[in-house]
Amino acid sequence: MFLNRTAGIYMRFCLLLILWMVLIPLLSGCWDNKDINHRSLPIIMGVSLTDDDRYKLYLNIPATHDSNTITVVSDTGDTINEIIDHMSMNMESQVDLLHLKIVIVDKAFAQQGMDDLISSFNRSRDISNKTLIAISDQDMQHFFDEMKAKTERSGRVLYDFSKNAGWNPQLADTRIWQMFRSIHSYTHDVIVPIIRSGQSTNIECMGAAIIKNGRMTGRISPGETLVANAFYGRSANGKIEVMDIATVQIIGNKLTHRSWVQNNRAYLRSHLKLKVTILDAKGHPSQKEITDNLDKLITARYQQLIKETQSEQADILALGQYFRNHLTRDQLEVWRSEYYPNMDFDLKITTIIENRGNLKNL
Repeated sequence: MFLNRTAGIYMRFCLLLILWMVLIPLLSGCWDNKDINHRSLPIIMGVSLTDDDRYKLYLNIPATHDSNTITVVSDTGDTINEIIDHMSMNMESQVDLLHLKIVIVDKAFAQQGMDDLISSFNRSRDISNKTLIAISDQDMQHFFDEMKAKTERSGRVLYDFSKNAGWNPQLADTRIWQMFRSIHSYTHDVIVPIIRSGQSTNIECMGAAIIKNGRMTGRISPGETLVANAFYGRSANGKIEVMDIATVQIIGNKLTHRSWVQNNRAYLRSHLKLKVTILDAKGHPSQKEITDNLDKLITARYQQLIKETQSEQADILALGQYFRNHLTRDQLEVWRSEYYPNMDFDLKITTIIENRGNLKNL
């Protein structure tokens, strides 16, 4: 009986050993793992269209051993994936787009429409949906050539810009996922920063592009971008010159809205509360004089912004979101073309000076 039990244990052990030896080769492990030295990790991508409507791609790739050494490679193809595969085939390392920080699109391409490009990015999942989008105000080849000529750290310049975009409230801050959302939304368009190589600085911001259904339809100034960011709640640290009498800095803002539809017309009443601090002043302006002039200035900028976007039928402030409970889905489909251009909008601004800084003459 003891021998039978011992034989049974031995047989089970042999069966487990055989099973283990059979399964070991089937385990995948990390057989397809690639060392980082065998990967190219671009941080900047430039996209333009050729005369025969093919994509031309520019990749700004820092060396893995020295982030100050930058290589710019370019190629042409019918799709982004085809170009990336062709680049990887001709390089000594595989191109990996997961670390991409900013995609720069040629202005002519943006005016033609970027919906196919954004949809491709979203489907492939090779690029993070948090990647920043920008538009070049000059030829893409010229832009990258100037960046490379200005400094050996051309890649770092654009990378630092992508990190800081949004911190300055006069810069638009739009990501791939926001672009994709706007393409498929009835009531939410976006603004995208417009950049070019600067004269005295490496990068110069020229304002922002109005993007409707993935296509650039117009542009706004940096000052209008600031008030748009205030509407989004991202205006902190924004500086405004008030009629040559003072400079104020926005330290906080709050928006409330009341919306309704009457006789097939949309009405919106908004109240913007700004908290500011005075940075400097000329002469001896009173607080009331500063706040009154600031309210008039911002109101005029908002009125101009609304007028421009209504003529473009592009709702970059997403005002249609406040009418989703008042309009049916069929009515929301024609929000941009029928309701938004005729919307009655009124904005009240209340400015509160939190402190006077170091100015004792006010």
